[in-house]
Amino acid sequence: MDFKLTEEQLMLQETAARLVRDVYGFERREQYRQSRHGFSDPFMQQLGDLGLCAVPFAEAYGGYGGSGVENMLIMTELGRGLCLEPFLHSVIFAGGLVDQLGTAAQKDTLLPQVGSASLQLAVALDEPQSHYQLHDVQTTAEAVSGGWKLNGRKSVIIGGQSAGLILLSARTSHGARDEKGITLFLVDPQDRGVGRRDFATQDGRMACELYLEDVFVKSSAVLGEVGQALPALRYQQGRCIAAQCAEAVGSMEAACALTLDYLKTRQQFGQPIGKFQVLQHRMVDMRIELDQATSMTLLAACVADQADSDERSRILAAAKFIVSRASRFVADQGIQLHGGIGLTWEYMLSHHARHLLMVARQFGDDDHHLQAYAKLMQVA
Repeated sequence: MDFKLTEEQLMLQETAARLVRDVYGFERREQYRQSRHGFSDPFMQQLGDLGLCAVPFAEAYGGYGGSGVENMLIMTELGRGLCLEPFLHSVIFAGGLVDQLGTAAQKDTLLPQVGSASLQLAVALDEPQSHYQLHDVQTTAEAVSGGWKLNGRKSVIIGGQSAGLILLSARTSHGARDEKGITLFLVDPQDRGVGRRDFATQDGRMACELYLEDVFVKSSAVLGEVGQALPALRYQQGRCIAAQCAEAVGSMEAACALTLDYLKTRQQFGQPIGKFQVLQHRMVDMRIELDQATSMTLLAACVADQADSDERSRILAAAKFIVSRASRFVADQGIQLHGGIGLTWEYMLSHHARHLLMVARQFGDDDHHLQAYAKLMQVA
């Protein structure tokens, strides 16, 4: 199989890499993190101006019709730079849901705005009790005259603190953990009855909790068929898992480079500590984990946009398991080889480590995906 990138893909990769190099130094990242939205609005706009936010969408919406491989190339560079912008959640996850479920009018209105970065979206699927289960939805939507009334709570909405619209799952019928009866709504966080609590996650990114109390939305705010949203949620989360694996690979590559450079420069007993064989072995172990994660990420990117199937689900579950395990290993070993400096907030490695630990748990940790993989193997 030929894994060489096309000329267009190489240009896309270089565009993303050059932008991150030019804009995302560590000191600037800290300034962005402490800003009002927790990321750089100008940088997000640059992603839109260069066409990177439009890559996954069809030409009819101002995009390029890119696949999971193109998403992988962009996300790897964003991960390498530890970029704080909610590209994954706004463009790939929320944009993918609009593209799959939206009416022609909804897609014509929303996708060009997302592709140009003039509109940021967020996805609110998790609840305090759901624990990675997309069908565990206790937020309710009651049909009323002219629309729906929403009540409930959504948790850990990455990018929700600055989103113009939030895609929110709510139960319109059936029981609390039934796979049927889940509907997706477009909610303006400024609507009456919407409460929001913003907070920083452990890796410095911003998120929010969403509280809904008799929030009225019009019938036109429904995304897709009423009660039938779960298959699309699972499919688009699979695309996100593939993209997030690429983000983790970029972060692991940067963490390994920082660690190797430290081993070459840190002196102990009159020589660089990288000359000690036991530390060389640990560095090699980090690279082995990274290479395995890279291979699985490429495979996940190749199947991410394929039609839903058990085989696609197996590959994505395996990729998330391998990448989550590698992320934790690289983070732990990088800190161990650095010593105390590896934990300090003023040093870049600690931010990579925190982000990798966060990635290892978002969209399901390794135990969750190992169990999912085992169930899919039984079906096969």
